[in-house]
Amino acid sequence: MIAFRPLTLEDYGQIHGLLSSCAYPGADYTFNNMYFWSCYYGEFGYAAGMLTQHITLPDFEDYLYPAGPGDVKAALAEIMEDARARGGRLRLRGLTGDRVRELEACFPGQFTVRPYRGSFDYIYTVEELTELKGKKLQSKRNHCNRFQTVYPDWYTEPITGQNLPACRALCEQWYALHVPGSEQERLQLQLERVAIARAFEGFTRLGMDGLLLSDGERFVAFSMGVRMNRTYYDVNFEKALTNVAGAYSVINREFSRMVAEKYPEVEYLNREDDMDQEGLRRAKESYQPTILLEKFTAERKETL
Repeated sequence: MIAFRPLTLEDYGQIHGLLSSCAYPGADYTFNNMYFWSCYYGEFGYAAGMLTQHITLPDFEDYLYPAGPGDVKAALAEIMEDARARGGRLRLRGLTGDRVRELEACFPGQFTVRPYRGSFDYIYTVEELTELKGKKLQSKRNHCNRFQTVYPDWYTEPITGQNLPACRALCEQWYALHVPGSEQERLQLQLERVAIARAFEGFTRLGMDGLLLSDGERFVAFSMGVRMNRTYYDVNFEKALTNVAGAYSVINREFSRMVAEKYPEVEYLNREDDMDQEGLRRAKESYQPTILLEKFTAERKETL
């Protein structure tokens, strides 16, 4: 069986280096997300030298489609054997269209592939989010202008070790004010709180970037993320007080500008998926993504 174990901060260098060299566009393939959300996605290991992640679910043995240099067919065969040994039905996640074709070429007719809409990543060009040009983003410019008019003393400051406690306090305020609309959302928020706590804990060691937004008197929003590879940047978390009109639009714009200034080679911002939350989906769609990165699950057929 594959030797899976929990991710720790000490694994960052090796795994980040491997995934950065792969240059995959999907947010599944970053150390940060594998580590932050290991409460949801499980432990990591290597199949035929390729990286994967596993968790046992009620209906499936769930694995991240293998990543990195190596023989993908051998890696998939090892994952199949691992699932068989665990006595569960195999499901692969995180597949983009090219990985679906690769899987079918390796094991024709052995998997049922389904799109997983809640895992589609919303990807935007840095230029779009920093400039907010054009008619399609007029409403976002209006929100920013309204915020700047109401709060003329607004400012931003990078998140550092010194102001990280203030960022944590703002995050707790957001959770205190946010009432989940369903049991599913309540459970998702519980997992998110675990994930974001790990982000705060590892902020410096993981080389993360962050930005706080103040209305001139108090912090009202923050955003944080990490560079994925040469051209992609992953925005991991973003929160704003919903009773401060325009705060979300401004922190989005200002964080994008910070990324553009710090990493001029970066072309795309991956703002991750919507977790099947309708409100989050509407918010991300409203920015008119350049790419809606489709992702799929692949379930091994039970008759095999």
